[in-house]
Amino acid sequence: MTATTERDLSGYLLVFMAGVLWSTVGLGIRLIEDAAVWQILFYRSLAMSVFLYVVVRLRSGRAPLVRIAAMGWPGVIAGTALVAAYTGGIAAIQSTSVANAMMLFAAAPLIAAVLGRVILGESVRPATWIAIAVAACGIAVMVWDKTSGAALRGNLAALGSALGFAVFTVALRRGRAVEMMPAVLLSGLIGTVVMTVICLSLGLSLSLIPRDAGIATAMGVFQVGAGLILYTIGSRSVPAAELTLLSMSEVVLGPVWVWLFLGERAEPTTLVGGAILLAAIAGNALSGARRKRPPPIP
Repeated sequence: MTATTERDLSGYLLVFMAGVLWSTVGLGIRLIEDAAVWQILFYRSLAMSVFLYVVVRLRSGRAPLVRIAAMGWPGVIAGTALVAAYTGGIAAIQSTSVANAMMLFAAAPLIAAVLGRVILGESVRPATWIAIAVAACGIAVMVWDKTSGAALRGNLAALGSALGFAVFTVALRRGRAVEMMPAVLLSGLIGTVVMTVICLSLGLSLSLIPRDAGIATAMGVFQVGAGLILYTIGSRSVPAAELTLLSMSEVVLGPVWVWLFLGERAEPTTLVGGAILLAAIAGNALSGARRKRPPPIP
C-alpha cells in the first residue's frame, strides 16, 4: 500500500469518526436531567472554547485571537450563525425525537447551495435543484403530522439549526477561510458570553448538578471540539462529494444511539421522509463527484 493510499484511507476514517462523535449530540442531550438549553450551551461553549484555543495555538503557532481577527466580518457572521445553529439543534432535540431533528439537520448543505446562489452568486447545478425539490418532499413527509405544540417547535428549531449551519458555510466561503477552527472557536466565545447574559437575565443558575455539567462539558470537548479536529485533518485528503456522504454518518447514527441506549424509536413518517431527504443529498453529492480525484492538500 502506497503512502498516498494510506493517507486517503486515514482521511476517510478520520472524517467518518468525526461524524460518529457529532452523532452523539442527541444521546448527550437525552442524558441531561435538569439543565435548560441555555445552561447546556454555556457549559458546552466554555469547554469548547478552552479546548479549541489550545488546539489552534498549537497547530498554528500564532495567537488564536489573531487568527480570529484575520477572518474579519465573515468570521463574526460565521461564528454567530454557528451559535444560532447549536441553539436550534439542542432546542429541537429537547422538543422532538432525535431522529426527526437529526434528519432535518441534514438539509443544511442544500440550504447552503441556495444561499450561495443568492448571496455569493455561485451557480447551482441542475442536479442540485432537483435534489432540493426532492429534499423538500422528504421534509414535508417528516413534518406533515407534527404541526402543533412541541413537535412543531422542534421542527422549526431543527430547520433553524440547518439554516444556521448553512449561513456558517456561506460566510466561510465569503471570507475564503481555509479552516473552520478559528470560526468555531469564535462561536464558542460568543456563545459563552451570550449564554451567560441569557441565563442571568432569566434567573438561571450557572451552577449545574455534576452530572449535567459533566455531560455538557464533555460534549464541548469531544462531541464538537474533537470531532472538528478529526474532520479538519481528514478532509484534506477526501474529495468534497465523499465528505458529504461520510458526514451523513452523523445523521444516520444519531437516532441509533438513543435507540440502543434509551429505547427511543423513530416514527414511520420520520424514517420515510428522512430516507427521501438523505437520498436527495447522497444523489447530489454523487452527481457532483469528479471523475479525477483532486490531489490531497499538503
